[in-house]
Amino acid sequence: MKRILTVLFAASLLTACGTDSDSSASKDSGNDKVKKVHFALDWTPNTNHTGLYVAQEKGYFKDEGLDVEIMLPGEAGADQLVAAEKADFGIGAQEALTEARAAGIPIVSIAAIIQHNTSGFASLKEKGIESPKDFEGKNYGGWGAPVEQAVVKSLMEKDNGDVNKVKYINMGSSDFFTAIQRDIDLAWVYYGWTGIEAEQRGMELNIQYLKDYSEKLDYYTPIITTSEKMIEKDPETVKAFMAAAVKGYEFSIEHPDEAADILSKAVPDLDPELVKKSQEWLSPKYQDDAPRFGEQKLKTWENYAEWMNENELLDGEFNAEDAFTNEFLPN
Repeated sequence: MKRILTVLFAASLLTACGTDSDSSASKDSGNDKVKKVHFALDWTPNTNHTGLYVAQEKGYFKDEGLDVEIMLPGEAGADQLVAAEKADFGIGAQEALTEARAAGIPIVSIAAIIQHNTSGFASLKEKGIESPKDFEGKNYGGWGAPVEQAVVKSLMEKDNGDVNKVKYINMGSSDFFTAIQRDIDLAWVYYGWTGIEAEQRGMELNIQYLKDYSEKLDYYTPIITTSEKMIEKDPETVKAFMAAAVKGYEFSIEHPDEAADILSKAVPDLDPELVKKSQEWLSPKYQDDAPRFGEQKLKTWENYAEWMNENELLDGEFNAEDAFTNEFLPN
């Protein structure tokens, strides 16, 4: 797996590295120097990203001397862009960053956007899938990654289920809503977006959340990432960026309706009703039981790496202490 992941990253880095110039640059604005910063999303804009759009709209980035461009990831992906220094910061997830660091890719998590894993296996209520044991005899739709089968296995073993009775189907380009009504019985989703959209469509779901069955699967997803090189060469920009981003997420926690309006204004293609309902549900989940927004625990990083090793998914050395830092979070 290490070799495969390294090859995939290398190919993506070649795509990302169109020039040799740094992704961030300073420009003069009157008497002030403004730092140009590139931020890569992991997916199309959604409520995981609201705090960034709030920080942009409210001028929090500008107050820190930053001109932040929020970029869609494209084919390269946010992790690859950050690793290649073609984006200064990005949205990632603990599972991908763990694999990347074990493969020698020096990216670092600098904040957890959501404190607990809100993902789970969703099925139509009419299918009667009420626990992982009920996955037996069902069609699971995914993208064919070994980690999926390992997660399904972990949950089913907790519920005395037989993972060999699950049929795995590659969903390809089908979206959840098409596939769940035509080809599959269950899929891995995030309730805060897909689950809420399903309810809007009048679809009743059963969801088995990963964190309810395994403490080791209660990992950070999504996270804000940067590169080791960025931390080494420009820690002041990292600190300034996080000061503004944290302020944006804190505003989103305290004012979910207004934050939702800001996201909808910035991305008018989004369904404003979905954004409102998603933001209302997600805002309390950002900080949750942490002492401050973004804070990460060593145990959470160690737990997931231990689970990956138990399932023979992690090749190479992984040091949890090097994978994340809280040092750039405002006190």
